[in-house]
Amino acid sequence: MFTSLRPRPTAARGLLNSGGRSNPPRCFRPTIFASSSCFCTAAKQHPASASASAYTPPPPSTMTPPTDRRPIIISGPSGVGKGTLFNMLFEKHPDTYTLSISHTTRSPRPGEKHGVNYYYVTKDDFRELVAQDKFVENAQFGDNFYGTSKMTIEEQTAKGKVVVLDIEMEGVKQVRNSSIGARYVFIAPPSEEELERRLRGRGTETEDSVLKRLAQAKKELEFGRQGGFDKVIVNEDLDKAYKELEEWIYA
Repeated sequence: MFTSLRPRPTAARGLLNSGGRSNPPRCFRPTIFASSSCFCTAAKQHPASASASAYTPPPPSTMTPPTDRRPIIISGPSGVGKGTLFNMLFEKHPDTYTLSISHTTRSPRPGEKHGVNYYYVTKDDFRELVAQDKFVENAQFGDNFYGTSKMTIEEQTAKGKVVVLDIEMEGVKQVRNSSIGARYVFIAPPSEEELERRLRGRGTETEDSVLKRLAQAKKELEFGRQGGFDKVIVNEDLDKAYKELEEWIYA
């Protein structure tokens, strides 16, 4: 078990059992990172920081599903825009992709539903599932546990869906050491300064929360610089970043 900040999606992640194995991921070290604190030069204002009314969802695509059907692991620091990018992917390709539903020991929040936002289980049940090797990755955050089941990925893949997992660096390490073959993409900010601006611009974080997320972001960015991802995308311009993500997935 490990402790870290864990951004978690609120829709689609799955049930449990054992896992099969597809072809292992091919990883290479991309040539990026001009400096230790910057992924590229000159950051423009990020479209994701604009008002929600300015965003127009892309029309559904008529593209055929990608030939590579392995799960897609999206990683990157909190505030970098991962959720916006994979939501755009789902909106444009609603019949192709699905987000896996996590198991958690925390209580449901108002409006959340079992099997939709999370699978809510007791701590004893969660520990038993860990002991049975039912998770492809799991973590402890504060007093609660979170995990992604192997069976979710297998079931959705068997239905013809491409499963997308939004997980942090420790989860990525666990998936790499699991029986799940996957493709890995790292979403990076133009700079640490721009990432801080985006986090503060949310207006939903306390100062303590912002500082914790920034400290964790430094670790995540260093992890991204070490290579091992099939693709690194600098999310400086949202539309360009999405185009790059989609082209990589369908290459």
